[in-house]
Amino acid sequence: MRPLEGIKILDLSRVLAGPFASMIMAELGAQVIKVEQPIQGDETRGYEPFVKGEKESVSAYFMAFNRTKKSITVNLRHAQGQQLIKQLSTKVDVVLENFPVGTLKKYGLDYASLNAVNPLLLYISCTGFGETGPYASRKGYDTVFQAMGGIMSLTGERGGGPVKPGLPVADLTSGLWLCIAVLSTIIGRQTSKVGAHVDFSMLDGQVGLLSLAAARFFALGEVPQRMGTEHPGRIPSSAFVCADGKWVQITGADQHWVPLCNLLGLEAWANDPTLAKNSNRIKRRDEVLKGLSSAISLLDRDEMCRRCDAVGVPAGPILQVDEILSNEHVQAREVVGEFSHPLIGVFPYLKVPFKFEGFDPVQASYPPLLGEHTDEVLGDLLGLDPRAIEALRADHAI
Repeated sequence: MRPLEGIKILDLSRVLAGPFASMIMAELGAQVIKVEQPIQGDETRGYEPFVKGEKESVSAYFMAFNRTKKSITVNLRHAQGQQLIKQLSTKVDVVLENFPVGTLKKYGLDYASLNAVNPLLLYISCTGFGETGPYASRKGYDTVFQAMGGIMSLTGERGGGPVKPGLPVADLTSGLWLCIAVLSTIIGRQTSKVGAHVDFSMLDGQVGLLSLAAARFFALGEVPQRMGTEHPGRIPSSAFVCADGKWVQITGADQHWVPLCNLLGLEAWANDPTLAKNSNRIKRRDEVLKGLSSAISLLDRDEMCRRCDAVGVPAGPILQVDEILSNEHVQAREVVGEFSHPLIGVFPYLKVPFKFEGFDPVQASYPPLLGEHTDEVLGDLLGLDPRAIEALRADHAI
């Protein structure tokens, strides 16, 4: 048994944040029914990059966020399609959606409408700016939420302009927030015995991640500035370039200062009581970082990491994607798995990063073909026979 077995999720979301959340829960055992528009499906089925099969190409973007789900096609603009969603909502625990504010209300598929037919339904809405407030009707993408949520103002080198992180951080973390929303409402419903609606704003989610930056502002009135890989309140905590041109990140506390200095041949600093405390090193930030940089630049990256490991100084190589995916520890932890896709054959994927004792292992299957499970789901959950399903298809409701 996997942790979420028995939970059914009707997933009306598209693109990244919602599908990422529902994929995680699918691989933890939930049955996820992905609802897609006929013909086109989720927009990301057409997103680069593509993996070429013998007959067709498949979007790697789509596959990254839609494993282990069932796909059905339903025309939400069609009255019979809307009725199918209402009926399906009585058979599931959760509806997850990320339509613009007010869209599903026009179709009679908002929380109030579905709660009327299933009072136990957990309805999770993911929008850019939430369902209330002056920005509720605004549109946005990942980088817009990064920009407005503060993280982009914090990212970049000292004295330089803002930089977006190398991953769609707003989308990915929103997916994790959505998982928390689903799981917390499932647990809460066990006691309340009623359904719930969650209004999640991706902007709120980004503001919620400011954590330490907000704490410094609340405590000191300080607006944090861009500092590259440096930490505003700790030295050493920075990336350093090594003799071979590769980079290492070193982050230590007071107990690591002396062993770090000794392994770098900086015995005078190791014995200098005025540098023993972090607060004093911060006051001499430029001097200390310059000295560390000079000493580290004499060693190759792997040798630097070996010396740090030997004396317990926290350090790690800054690895590129190809390096981390082939890393011995990542391979030993079996982080990368494979699924067999009917159109392209065997393809690798990143597993959900949990290893359980007491539950069965996380399992994954290939991302579904568009509408692959329409007949199965409508037959099994709604009891529709093949004739009825074909009639819906002929009428363009599915």
